[in-house]
Amino acid sequence: MTNDSARGVDDIGRQLLLALQDNARLSFSELGRRVGLSAPAVAERLRRLEDTGIIRGYRVDLDPAALGQGLQAYLRLTLRYGQEDAFVQQLARLPEVLSADRVTGEDCYVLKLAVANTAHLETVIGTMKRYGEPVTSVILSSVPRPALVPG
Repeated sequence: MTNDSARGVDDIGRQLLLALQDNARLSFSELGRRVGLSAPAVAERLRRLEDTGIIRGYRVDLDPAALGQGLQAYLRLTLRYGQEDAFVQQLARLPEVLSADRVTGEDCYVLKLAVANTAHLETVIGTMKRYGEPVTSVILSSVPRPALVPG
């Protein structure tokens, strides 16, 4: 028994997840056409995938550059002792933070940022300096991300 089948994801479920990863706005009818099921059968399968927590939500993939946030960077941060609670509260107030991951190793957190320009980036770095030692890398380009569900 594979890990997928143990979680209730058979071949049709995998096909549905792949299609949704590519375009979460596909109708039940279109999904059904792609996998050979009726729209109600697709709706039921997706409901089960939601109930088990495999599908956590449906999101919009925004282009930060089109919204005036064309510069992206990674900011690694080693927090000073006792700063984690204040830092986490600050994160909720920073729309520039696309993601924040607590990590193992030398750093405590790795943030992905989207800002308008280098001056904006400098402001965010200044905010982060209150909580620890930041190290920043500007993203020059990105490789398209692979599908989470193998094809």
